[in-house]
Amino acid sequence: MTEAPHLPRGAVPYPPVPPGVDPSKPSPARLYDYYLGGHNNFEADRKAAEALRRSLPALSDAAWANRGFHQRAATWLAARAGLRQFIDIGSGLPTVGNTHQLVQRVDPAARVVYADIDPMVAAQSAALLAGTPNVTLITADLRDPDALLGHPAVCSMIDFGEPVGLLMTAVMHFVADDHDPWGLVAYYAGALAGRSYLALSHATADGLPPLAVHAMVDTYARATEQLVLRTRADVARFFTGMQMVPPHPGSPDGLTFVGHWGAVDLASADSDGSRVLYCGVARCR
Repeated sequence: MTEAPHLPRGAVPYPPVPPGVDPSKPSPARLYDYYLGGHNNFEADRKAAEALRRSLPALSDAAWANRGFHQRAATWLAARAGLRQFIDIGSGLPTVGNTHQLVQRVDPAARVVYADIDPMVAAQSAALLAGTPNVTLITADLRDPDALLGHPAVCSMIDFGEPVGLLMTAVMHFVADDHDPWGLVAYYAGALAGRSYLALSHATADGLPPLAVHAMVDTYARATEQLVLRTRADVARFFTGMQMVPPHPGSPDGLTFVGHWGAVDLASADSDGSRVLYCGVARCR
């Protein structure tokens, strides 16, 4: 583990640099951590995020709206759908209200597997997860579903004969079309037992100013993973053949913005940031 870059006096300190991490190149996990106000990021991440914020002032609002969706969806899967095992793909760096903390409030025996491609996630999560029962984290690339699902830690934690809650929030927009993101999601869903559910969110350019769209794509073009913004119809394709859960009572459609899903007060939940990502929860089969 190497030393983090030097910081000016009084600045928020950088974390140690784990093996395999290039602190000079922004990463989606560290950028997202910075949007949420975390400190598990480096100078390159902070500069890129602040440059993006100039074109997209609702950047942190979007991250928090997505985080809120993730938390409400995970809680719903445990409390309402009755699920007791979960795979959180693209889990990102630890923050307040992680998946295992939410679902284990419903059932302390609930089991959670976190998977992320960024080695920084594993390094920063180790202390949080140490001694926590029924929780594990693997470093894996979601574009290789056989390796991820067949990982020994996954197989020891997840009973694939029982329903699973699959969480893929704010991650599929880092999978390019040539990797067939829709086929990947279908493959993961198809590997799960009946009565399993998918919770997914995805960034969009719909309704955003062209300058903000350009800034988002350009920022991630210089990061470890590129960003692909997709339309409402493209995001809806991820749920093909699934039974979508209404995001709130009386809703005619299962796909909505991240601020709206499960919101108690739709008016107050609606914001510029909440409309940067579409989301949905669906029963896979």
